[in-house]
Amino acid sequence: MEKGSQWIDQKVQELCGLSKTIWEYAEVGLREEKSAAALAGYLEKEGFSIQKGVGNMPTAFVASFGQGKPILGFLGEYDSLAGLSQKTVPTREEVVPGGAGHGCGHNLLGVGSLASAVALKKEIEGGRLKGTVRFYGCPAEETLIGKVFMAKAGVFNDLDAAITWHPWVVNGVWGGQHLAMNSVRFAFYGRTAHAAAAPHMGISALDAVELMNIGVNFLREHVIQEARLHYVITNGGGQPNVVPAEAEVWYYMRAPHRHQLEEIYPRILKIAEGASLMTGARLEIKFQVGCYDYLPNRVVSEVVLDSFRKTGAPKFSEEDFVFAKSLEQSFTPGQKLSVLGASNIPPEYGEMTLHTDVAPFYDWGKTLPGSTDVGDVSWITPTAQLTAATFVMGTAAHSWQATAASGMGIGQKAMVAAAKAMALAGYELMSKPDLLKRAKEEFRKNTGGKPYVSPLPPEMDKPQMQL
Repeated sequence: MEKGSQWIDQKVQELCGLSKTIWEYAEVGLREEKSAAALAGYLEKEGFSIQKGVGNMPTAFVASFGQGKPILGFLGEYDSLAGLSQKTVPTREEVVPGGAGHGCGHNLLGVGSLASAVALKKEIEGGRLKGTVRFYGCPAEETLIGKVFMAKAGVFNDLDAAITWHPWVVNGVWGGQHLAMNSVRFAFYGRTAHAAAAPHMGISALDAVELMNIGVNFLREHVIQEARLHYVITNGGGQPNVVPAEAEVWYYMRAPHRHQLEEIYPRILKIAEGASLMTGARLEIKFQVGCYDYLPNRVVSEVVLDSFRKTGAPKFSEEDFVFAKSLEQSFTPGQKLSVLGASNIPPEYGEMTLHTDVAPFYDWGKTLPGSTDVGDVSWITPTAQLTAATFVMGTAAHSWQATAASGMGIGQKAMVAAAKAMALAGYELMSKPDLLKRAKEEFRKNTGGKPYVSPLPPEMDKPQMQL
């Protein structure tokens, strides 16, 4: 792996520049035209063949190099978050007022995975490795769309293993399960009327939305404790003196396992139908997307963790620590322990400002908050997710503090460290058939040998624009 590692070292400035360019683009899900083009263009210049528009998404692509088995995939993301524009300073200062920003560090995620893929390409090119390496350009992770539609298109089906990473506060490997999720909009259609003079002539779509929400709130008592049901009313009518003819509520429904969610979802549908019956408003169900829970593969995860220990954690400068300590001052009281507790991170980590070691597994078998479309890939092929200390310890995900760190030296050093570790792990997996054999045996055991079935309706092969 010497040549691949050397390539990363030689290209640090170039890779950091690419990540900063994507940070500046700050394009939200399914609108990442410039970001996707920058990554695909870089890989094309490196000799990768590019398949664009996969999964009926213009900003999704697959880059491949090599031939034959084994086939190893690196997953990359590059979408930003609405409302998180932020300068690389430790106080709240937007670049574009109300604009988007990389508050989850996906500008780094995409480039880090790209660097790992090119490093392995150098080993294949030099005759030191056989097989195929792929980079998957995955859009719209924040709305849990990209990999779900790519999975339905079958682009992961022939992979022997997949590796990815995510910017976080700890250097390590995720062993916990993210939640399975359905994203669904419920639209109700009634009839307008004067709300004071002739309310009896109207059918309130807003009443239907509110009755549905009441029903779901009562349902909370009768679902598993770990389930999460949350919503926003996206359309509540126009003005108070007109009975609303249209109203809509958007739900995220989550559970630790896909089968648990599939037990809860039909009950929510019944509640929506009940709201329609009670008000006379017509119901339209608009399924947006669904995703699986994340199934970490222990064999691949151990290879990634061992590789990370060998290549080493990011080495932060004195300037990085000064910036981090300044950023830390913006945290709310108790924030550090709250963030660590929610993510199953040991509380003693709260004494740190930046994590400078590689942690052992600390969350294996535990449930993690939130969802990721990496989950769908993990039910198709053995998968592992590295994390690198991109953010100040205790940083809340999807915050301006995360955007700031993602655009400067702290995040960039974490990206390079992640790239080296993933590249070495990929080399180990591709050069040692026994590792892949063991990973697949574990995968078959964990999935019960059942094939992946897309959570999307059969007729749904193209995502809806959400942002």
